[in-house]
Amino acid sequence: MSISGRMLSRLNVPAGARRCCPEVTQSRRKSPAALQLIQRRWALSMSSAQEATIKTEEQYGAHNYHPLPVVLKEGRGTKVWDIDGKEYFDFLSAYSAVNQGHCHPKIIGALVEQAQRLTLTSRAFHNDALGEYSKFVTEYFGFDRLLPMNTGVEAGETAIKLARRWGYDVKGIPSGQARVLFAKGNFWGRTIAAISTSDDPSSQGGFGPFVPGFSNVPYDDTEALRAELEGPNGAEVCAFMVEPIQGEAGVVVPSDGYLQRVRELCDKHKVLFIADEVQTGLGRCGTTLACYHDKVRPDILVLGKALSGGVLPVSAVLTSHEVMLTIKPGEHGSTYGGNPLACQVATAALEVLRDEQLSENSAARGVQLRDGLNKVAAQPGSPITLVRGRGLLNAIVIGGTEKGSYGDEGAAWQLCERMAENGLLAKPTHGTIIRFAPPLTISADEVDECVGIIEKSVQAL
Repeated sequence: MSISGRMLSRLNVPAGARRCCPEVTQSRRKSPAALQLIQRRWALSMSSAQEATIKTEEQYGAHNYHPLPVVLKEGRGTKVWDIDGKEYFDFLSAYSAVNQGHCHPKIIGALVEQAQRLTLTSRAFHNDALGEYSKFVTEYFGFDRLLPMNTGVEAGETAIKLARRWGYDVKGIPSGQARVLFAKGNFWGRTIAAISTSDDPSSQGGFGPFVPGFSNVPYDDTEALRAELEGPNGAEVCAFMVEPIQGEAGVVVPSDGYLQRVRELCDKHKVLFIADEVQTGLGRCGTTLACYHDKVRPDILVLGKALSGGVLPVSAVLTSHEVMLTIKPGEHGSTYGGNPLACQVATAALEVLRDEQLSENSAARGVQLRDGLNKVAAQPGSPITLVRGRGLLNAIVIGGTEKGSYGDEGAAWQLCERMAENGLLAKPTHGTIIRFAPPLTISADEVDECVGIIEKSVQAL
């Protein structure tokens, strides 16, 4: 249990340390002398400029995130710099939004050029970019039609709306009875609809009531999916939405062939297979789409994050004529969706992914990274109990195999602090898991250097 803010104020503990330092937040029983030692450690490791920036954010901003105490101001390629000029490798990539590397010159060039001509028209009028963008993206991924949105969670909601309408108009589900299935452990955002599908107490607590018509089945368990589809209400299921690899859950990789079996069941029961590739897609897992590992194509594809290379929010839903054209004018939309700035940026981001062969680099560097992490895990006394992942979406488990909660600040948090001190940024999820997802532009030499930083940090625990 954390000590009170009043006590921290009396001890002169920096505002940033009050939320960011695990020794402070877990030390109600520590003596004042011990707390002053903690304060001095943080005063040495965090400059007055960073402390002031964090204090301002905490005073005037919402407390819905719990960041590491580092204030970034610049990024290029695989690296970022804080306001004091310290350099770090970025091993989170803005939750896989920066697959193409920070501030890629081609993507920034497209942004600047378009921003000087036209940024937004709304969909009340046509613009000269959306048609060509839609053609490019549908041909890129092999779908008939595209619906442009802004954020990943908006794209997820769009996919669900499309699936429900298709369920009524095409499958013939009675009005108001369409159901969508999800996998347990899913994460696709924090809107009311998204948390209605969650089984994480930190997502749902205090935010009900929730959206009806959603049910969960265990992840990587097609027998459970089969039982649901063949159960008494199976005919009301219009879609199954699933992440090919569960990212926020801790990079949970399913068994080979899982998505093939999902595809077969969805075909058999006339259910749409929705692939949430917001985090796993666009080269992150070593193939252009993570679905390609199992050689399957979903009925509805949900994209976001790296679709813009981390430059601005861009998302998209791709599907067939049959599914997309069930929605008519006025039934769905977005003021910013399909704006010309986003269209040009996303086109450039996809061209970078293709032309620089980032999926191939992701596959090769991912193997190299996991091999290095397994060697660190095998060292005597190492707290790493498991290494898992595919491509450059990877994770290590610290300590036991049971997941903690988002608020836990144990050894995984402490390891992230040590890595930050040594020049590498990563962030725990669920208390015991650290996700490693660097930009896909990372080189073999950089991977070796980063494994060395992780090893040094582990040994310092």
